[in-house]
Amino acid sequence: MSETLTPTDRVTLTERAASRIAEIVAAEPAGTMLRVSVEGGGCSGFQYKFDLVSDTASDDVVIEKSTAKVLVDPVSLEYLAGSEIDFVDELIGASFKIVNPNATASCGCGTSFSL
Repeated sequence: MSETLTPTDRVTLTERAASRIAEIVAAEPAGTMLRVSVEGGGCSGFQYKFDLVSDTASDDVVIEKSTAKVLVDPVSLEYLAGSEIDFVDELIGASFKIVNPNATASCGCGTSFSL
């Protein structure tokens, strides 16, 4: 994407998330990346979706840290602007966690939010 994103528009990855993404895609065919998107639904109105993909769209934003690459489409980027993608390994399970400053509420599962 050719436009310059401001710091508040950017989506960032923590080292833990980048490391886990690299582990996951290492077991996949070459060129596999993680796509993060926002869809309508979930118990709070919107939900995060995580997919492994090998193709990119011309308007995708590519977020890179170390060897990890994450794709975000422009529509989802509007909802994710300023967010941080982390990976947490807790007693109840391990998962990607998005810290989204735009969310006004979220559900207990951590994958659904409202604006």
